[in-house]
Amino acid sequence: MKRGLKRIATIAARMLGVFAIVTFVYLLAGTALSTIPRNRDWQPPTTGGVTVWIEDNGVHTGIVMPKVAAGIDWRRDFPAADLPDPRYAANDHVAVGWGERNFFLGTPTWSDVRPATVVHAAFGSDETLLHVEHIPRPQVTKDVRAVVLRPDEYRRLAAVIRASRASGVAVRGYAGYDAFYPASGRYDAIRTCNAWTGNRLAEAGVRIGWWTPFSASVMQWF
Repeated sequence: MKRGLKRIATIAARMLGVFAIVTFVYLLAGTALSTIPRNRDWQPPTTGGVTVWIEDNGVHTGIVMPKVAAGIDWRRDFPAADLPDPRYAANDHVAVGWGERNFFLGTPTWSDVRPATVVHAAFGSDETLLHVEHIPRPQVTKDVRAVVLRPDEYRRLAAVIRASRASGVAVRGYAGYDAFYPASGRYDAIRTCNAWTGNRLAEAGVRIGWWTPFSASVMQWF
């Protein structure tokens, strides 16, 4: 009996050791690779352009865009009829983020986060969503950074965000001003919500890190 318990304790200790090493390597890689720039020579335009914002809630980042700019009209993609309260469609900006379906729908507040939900998302899921909020023009704060894009860069950003959406109907959001939409792409510990933000900005031509798995990995560039 004692030998059995000792063996179980030894296995558990080894597993914890492996987990600690994997976590350390993951954090180290995420920190290091996020400092290596893509689109190294990019600079914002000195005049004109379209202002977008990168927002951070401490864990998750999203991209805020004007509803109508540079020939892009998000009202067609995210209509008022998809909102629980269509009056919020009068707001002139949309905030768009991407993530794992169960995590999005199961955690309307951080107090709702459960270890099993986090583990499930980290190991991977093909069920992903776009989260879209209809909001007023943001104000710059430590958690909201403004980025000015050239019109062609903004149109590329819009194109890759649109490509992240899959077919299907909207899903009710957390409040009257937001909704979820079926998305494409696999979520896992490598392809996180913040990596999605970084990749979309990189595809538009913006200077950002090679891999941005954490919100800080994104925000450090703006």
